[in-house]
Amino acid sequence: MIAFETVFQQVAVLLIVAALVGAVLRRLHQPLIIGFIAVGVLAGPSFLGIVQGGEEIELLAHLGIAILLFIVGLKLDVRLITTLGPVAIVAGIGQMAVTAGAGFALATLLGFEAAHAIYLAIALTFSSTIVVVKLLSDRRQIDELHGRIALGILIIQDIAVVAVMIALSAFGEDANADLVTELALVAARGAAFLAAVALVSRFVLPRVLDAFARSPELLLLSAVAWAVSLAAIGDMLGFSEEVGAFIAGVALASSPYREALGTRLTTLRDFLLLFFFVQLGLSIDLDVAGPQLVPALVLSALVLLIKPLAVMTFMGVLGYRRRTSFSTGVSLAQISEFSLIFAALGLELGHVDETILGLVTAVAVITIALSSYLIIASRHLFAVLGPFLGIFERANPRPSPAGDDDYCPEAIVFGLGRYGGQIAQQLHSNGVAVLGVDFDPQALGRAERRGLRVLYGDAEDSDLVGRLPLECARWVVSSSPDRTTNLALLHSLRHHDYEGRVAVAAHLDHHAEALREAGVDLVLRPFLDAAQLAGRALGLPATEESTSQKRPAAGGRVALTGPGGPGHRGPTAEEAG
Repeated sequence: MIAFETVFQQVAVLLIVAALVGAVLRRLHQPLIIGFIAVGVLAGPSFLGIVQGGEEIELLAHLGIAILLFIVGLKLDVRLITTLGPVAIVAGIGQMAVTAGAGFALATLLGFEAAHAIYLAIALTFSSTIVVVKLLSDRRQIDELHGRIALGILIIQDIAVVAVMIALSAFGEDANADLVTELALVAARGAAFLAAVALVSRFVLPRVLDAFARSPELLLLSAVAWAVSLAAIGDMLGFSEEVGAFIAGVALASSPYREALGTRLTTLRDFLLLFFFVQLGLSIDLDVAGPQLVPALVLSALVLLIKPLAVMTFMGVLGYRRRTSFSTGVSLAQISEFSLIFAALGLELGHVDETILGLVTAVAVITIALSSYLIIASRHLFAVLGPFLGIFERANPRPSPAGDDDYCPEAIVFGLGRYGGQIAQQLHSNGVAVLGVDFDPQALGRAERRGLRVLYGDAEDSDLVGRLPLECARWVVSSSPDRTTNLALLHSLRHHDYEGRVAVAAHLDHHAEALREAGVDLVLRPFLDAAQLAGRALGLPATEESTSQKRPAAGGRVALTGPGGPGHRGPTAEEAG
């Protein structure tokens, strides 16, 4: 054992070890999360004993969690909550029910008594908001469809775990407590909390932020104070710190300073979250968790298998494609930090012993570590497993557009999000026959309500591309900036002898150049084009060529013209992507 006299010395050694381990893992292309958990194990009582008390580390970890959820809330469009509510509720509650049932049955088979099996079953149902959001944010997938659905499911789980812990406290500490009354009081406090936050964000925060914005340091400090304060209030009212911090971010989501705040807070978030994963490693006592290794591996296998399958089943029933369902399910294939809190509460109430807490901790470490690899490799995994996952997708996820046999679109637009939806709408408004294709049922519903013809499908599905009326289309447009998706679409179009022109979006210069070299006729640069348009509106000299660069059209073919053509460069930066 190595003893250090002060907490400052302990933290200093932790940071040195974390930096060295992180450098090694980065060189090996491994997730840093795993290394930070390993640092906690090494520094804990089972090995080096560097950290004697964990209260200070735990405080830093809680601050990191608050900043993480605050940033997520900053980026969340409130409309997404309403549009993704049904799938989040159905898939979230359905997954918890399936996992709890399977977990209880397996725990019973492993020889645990009923009370212990119930605790284990419930602990397995929750997924880690911190791990999922951190990994998806790092991979820039938090704003993609599966990332938004995963976030919605996590919010449903957070609400559920609060209700479960309230019920346990009511029955465990006071047998005469009225559970319905307790839940009603929490709901009333939650409604009052939301109303108060809404009023403050409407009438107070704009003026405060405008005043503080004159100093970037004060603006950043005020945002952190707002996030941590609401996290603390949420905890005081019976909710989690995560919920309070998330609401703090949502309250500022419409602020003009949200992008600046999100950018400035990212580095602080990553530094503080280091202590969360170290704290998780510190919580492992090998003397308790070691004998539970075999049950931990069995229960971890259940989590890694059942959770994705349950999510894919419910999302498939709701009409989502297997790729979206798979990515969402894989993201949730771990148990949560709330699972540890839940097991600790059971220990405090005398319902379970230290064996169950040690077992839950071991399952948390195993599933968090392995699910990190699954999330990172999800695209490659789907490429291998996708052909076998047809059972999780309805044969006709969405009906073809009305009059499909007679409809002959001049333009086919893949991706009906903010950018692609605007392109399709502009073409439609200018009298161009358009067919929109997307695998997001919500996006298709919005497009249909605007009068567009739509088809449920995926740009990477070669069979779908072959069924499209390509002989009619003069343009095929992809609004996705993903290079892999666009190259796959281009390959499918060539395979099916498409003779028209192709326009695709790209954010990065080297992606744009690779797409042009692959034969794309027009590369759309949403952010650069929006900036050029803004420059013209400000009276800056116009350039001779657009930032969307064209290849010469074979045979002198002419692109669709007018304000609504695929080459139209009118979207704002907010609409882009």
